[in-house]
Amino acid sequence: MDDQTRIEIEAAAFRRLQKHLMEDRQDVQNIDMMNLAGFCRNCLSRWYQEAANARGIEMSKEDGREAFYGMPYGNWKAKFQTDATPEKQAAFDVAFKENVLGDKG
Repeated sequence: MDDQTRIEIEAAAFRRLQKHLMEDRQDVQNIDMMNLAGFCRNCLSRWYQEAANARGIEMSKEDGREAFYGMPYGNWKAKFQTDATPEKQAAFDVAFKENVLGDKG
């Protein structure tokens, strides 16, 4: 497979993941994703932003979130985010520290 085809396939897989998370499974909470998988929609939006910035495209955190979520993040939260239990929040604190901050110990 040539590089251009690989890139196109990877982009299509990313778009399908984005559709799955944004349209098909809006019920799945970011905190649950983070606790189980170590990443969530916000991570994906940050990676999108970082990739743009690495290519010289100025994109803020909020711009990256809006690009990924397809709407301002506050709108998404108001429509789909539910309150987390104290247990989920405690697990998130650990997952965030390990997976986002890189502090495994």
